Amino acid sequence: MQPFPRPGRYALHLAVVAVCYYAGAQLGLLQALVNDQVTPLWPPTGVAVLALLLGGLRMWPGIAVGALVVNSAVSNAGATLLITVGNTLAPVVACLLLALAGFRREMDRTRDALALVLLAGFAAMAVSATVGSAALLVTGVIDGGLFWSTWTVWWTGDVLGVLVVVPIALVFGELRPRSRSARWWLEAAALLLATAAVMTLASTHNLRVMYVVFPLLIWAALRFQHLGTAPCALIATTIAARGAARGTGPFADLDLVVRMVTLQVFNGTAVLTGLLLSAVIAERNAARDAIERTVAQLTEVVARYQPPPLGDLLPPEPRKGR
Repeated sequence: MQPFPRPGRYALHLAVVAVCYYAGAQLGLLQALVNDQVTPLWPPTGVAVLALLLGGLRMWPGIAVGALVVNSAVSNAGATLLITVGNTLAPVVACLLLALAGFRREMDRTRDALALVLLAGFAAMAVSATVGSAALLVTGVIDGGLFWSTWTVWWTGDVLGVLVVVPIALVFGELRPRSRSARWWLEAAALLLATAAVMTLASTHNLRVMYVVFPLLIWAALRFQHLGTAPCALIATTIAARGAARGTGPFADLDLVVRMVTLQVFNGTAVLTGLLLSAVIAERNAARDAIERTVAQLTEVVARYQPPPLGDLLPPEPRKGR
């Protein structure tokens, strides 16, 4: 268990969490699809899960304060309180489930990627979607016909917030810039620029070529693992969500439900492909490195072993009589 920080330091940590939550919410609300409140990509959820992973469950008051400020735009005070509770409880549930699954922040195992997707994403985020959508329904902000579309956008938005924000923050904490060559940086820059260019073209023109980004995600996973797929997934999902919010490109002339389904299927497929493929390759690389270390150790042992001369191994010749 991590030691509890001093009160002043703890308050500062909570304030940082609340500010980051609020900033992420303002970015997410730029892409709102339902009543300027429900967005297909909700970064604050990823910020909340990350804060709990790094600082422990004691960071939940910072999440609650940030969520309360963000949700104060809802006219009904009861709905604001309920949504805040849901937004705080879902990341706590996510971190508890990850702890039970033995999640490692390096995400160098396939089981870590699956735990993040299935437990912290799909399972835990149903809490906030259910509480939030029910609060909007009960207080009359939405009618019964919009409940399931609101729930789906809320849930997938929270899931994508976790799957986009958490990996990129965790892997960049492990980045050692000085250990990378100039060629590595040039290739990484080319990958990010290509992803941005493809997604910008796909989301603004009615060519329906969004899925051209998948070879880039595979390239990122093969060459950079999470260091490549995390920023590429962030770029792809953000640009796609922006296109859906504006109704441009492949999202033009689509009603809300079809637009939402098209966007979330693409975003979910892109993030899951990159995350799981990166984890599989990282695990394979770790196994290969372990085998190479074992072979090197065996080679060193064999080199150190000096067998006795062949003559010492032969029995002495018997003496001949006269």
